[in-house]
Amino acid sequence: MSLFKKIFSKEKKETLDKGLEKSNTSFFNKLSKAVAGKSTVDDEVLDDLEDVLIASDVGVDTTLKIIKRIEARVAKDKYFGTDELNKILREEIAALLALTNVGNETDFNIPEDRRPYVIMVVGVNGVGKTTTIGKLAAQFKKKGLKVVLGAADTFRAAAIDQLQVWADRVDVPIVKQSMGSDPASVAYDTIQSGVSQNADVVIIDTAGRLHNKVNLMNELSKIKRVMQKVTPDVPDEVLLVLDGSTGQNAFEQAKQFTKATEVTSLAITKLDGTAKGGVVIGISDQFQIPVKYIGVGEKIDDLQVFNKIEFVDSFFK
Repeated sequence: MSLFKKIFSKEKKETLDKGLEKSNTSFFNKLSKAVAGKSTVDDEVLDDLEDVLIASDVGVDTTLKIIKRIEARVAKDKYFGTDELNKILREEIAALLALTNVGNETDFNIPEDRRPYVIMVVGVNGVGKTTTIGKLAAQFKKKGLKVVLGAADTFRAAAIDQLQVWADRVDVPIVKQSMGSDPASVAYDTIQSGVSQNADVVIIDTAGRLHNKVNLMNELSKIKRVMQKVTPDVPDEVLLVLDGSTGQNAFEQAKQFTKATEVTSLAITKLDGTAKGGVVIGISDQFQIPVKYIGVGEKIDDLQVFNKIEFVDSFFK
């Protein structure tokens, strides 16, 4: 029986369980080997648990936090068996995630007082950025919201074409220019279009080149400044998309982008094809930025709003 109250629909929960199946299986295979033949949680078990968490891409710093929390439980309770370790782990990781991920969102919501609500999406090429934008547009449209897309990744013709495919598929308007155009100009036109069409949500794609952090910082700053000529205080959200299957490389990308711009939320994709689901825990903790969405499959509905309780329940199922 679950330790957590179910708040997802049965279908969404089954998708999440399936999406995290590889991570779950890998983690518990390692954990079972670590505690084999042990009856109590002692220093040796904690050392082995530390290795398991690090091997599951939770990250060194976050792993040490978790171990410290469990050590405190051991010292307080004096004795608990390895059969209780799963329960303790779930509770401590859920508590850790709660520090960054406030609330238990289950739906795609935007603030009522911001129209259009502007999301600037950042991330390197290949992480599923364009797909995430398309799926977000589909979810917002399903809720009856009017969405406008902006193809400001003008560095690659393929990026513009891919976003056009999603705009056609979801049946939402897209603002674009030719390859090599000024990204800030596209963003400006997109905001203007969103305002004139009384759009609820504007989602703007941006280029994801990390070869020169200064150039990236300057480009993203310019896009913001130019957008604000139309509407002050935008973007309302800077969403960083990370590929969960890259494990520790996702940490490095998060480090680079948080230095280049003020990232306010995270989307972690491709969790269904990897055993590296622990990266969600580590990145959320290390960067103190809420994980807003996770990708657990290829279908449009497989982009889910991140819910820390349901995530931990599925990860430790």
